[in-house]
Amino acid sequence: MTTELNHRERATLRAVAGGHAEISCSCEPDLFIDGLSCCDQSTVHRLARLGLIAPARPGKCGERVPAVLTGAGSLALGEAFAVAA
Repeated sequence: MTTELNHRERATLRAVAGGHAEISCSCEPDLFIDGLSCCDQSTVHRLARLGLIAPARPGKCGERVPAVLTGAGSLALGEAFAVAA
């Protein structure tokens, strides 16, 4: 699967990959980068719906847990870097 990512989506994936993000356990998760709420939650929701980011572990509804890239997220980010290079 190839997913076109915009600049903001790639930056969000890089922040998650770098270990700077927490995600709320929810059907429409919120993302926090370095403890601050991400200002573009529609991007976060899209990345979660596409299965590119996910909670690192289960949590209670609304609980913040570390966010991780999924295998698809790593692949999408890698392809984005390859296109940009």
